[in-house]
Amino acid sequence: MDKLKEKMNSLRMETEAAQAQNEELQAKIKVLEQENLTKEQEIASLSHRNTLLDEEVEKLEKALAEAKTAADSGASSSAELDALQRKLQLLEDEAEEADKNLRETNEKLRLTDVKAEHYERKVATVEAERDQWEKKYEEIVEKYKSAQDELDKIAQQLSDI
Repeated sequence: MDKLKEKMNSLRMETEAAQAQNEELQAKIKVLEQENLTKEQEIASLSHRNTLLDEEVEKLEKALAEAKTAADSGASSSAELDALQRKLQLLEDEAEEADKNLRETNEKLRLTDVKAEHYERKVATVEAERDQWEKKYEEIVEKYKSAQDELDKIAQQLSDI
């Protein structure tokens, strides 16, 4: 009888531990999903910035072409051409940096997705274990009730004797 109570207490503790672990893993999933959302927003921002930089590069390339034409007609245009070329180079460098950041962010997002899937699988496993423990607990409760009923019947028979 005491062993049964100890076993039930043990099962309760294990169930509570599994529930706590389940809650912890769900909290981790929420954090990862939030990180994932943040990364997606960062990707969208970088993509928009990249588009703007590409448009700026096209404008500057047109301006550069015009500046080259003007340089042929006058010596004073060479200083302006140099400034535009430096500006174009800076913008190209920024565009390359933005592309690099976008690739890194995509990689981080992929890794976050992999981690999220991993934790989802862990949560599913923990939930399955929890369900098994709950089923075992219910079976033990049924056995306990059955044993208690038998004990009551035997006690009744002994008291009748």
